[in-house]
Amino acid sequence: MLPSASLAEIKRELQTLDHAQLIEACLRLAKFKKDNKELLNYLLFELHDENKYIEKTKALMSELFTEINTSNIYFAKKSIRKILKIANKYGKYSTNPQTSLELLIHFCTEVKDLKINYRSSTALSNLYDAQLKKINKTISSLHEDLQYDYSKLVAKL
Repeated sequence: MLPSASLAEIKRELQTLDHAQLIEACLRLAKFKKDNKELLNYLLFELHDENKYIEKTKALMSELFTEINTSNIYFAKKSIRKILKIANKYGKYSTNPQTSLELLIHFCTEVKDLKINYRSSTALSNLYDAQLKKINKTISSLHEDLQYDYSKLVAKL
């Protein structure tokens, strides 16, 4: 496998490209991998309205939660992990820590509202607790006013 250049080297090289070459590079990236295409979609169409992006992502997550097979804990676990993967991926696209925080809080709220007892499954219980730790860690890095607001939301979880 060929070694890849550092981000600094890539940045310097991108600055030397003309407009058409830059567009071509972005389009090739978008064609290469679905995640790249989703990130470009966020940067081009969603970045300007972060609240709308959060609401659309929450709606997608809620829809996926309604489709979970709650009669079988095995399939429920798989579906919950899949939804968490989506929440983390879409949260990562934004550089704003509040976005991932909102998505993780919504995830935990939806898990609590499921018709299954997630505490009866060690894996689901650990997954839920790990998300709460992640939420609390992110909250501690925010401004004091935001910390207070989000702490009230987390207390309900």
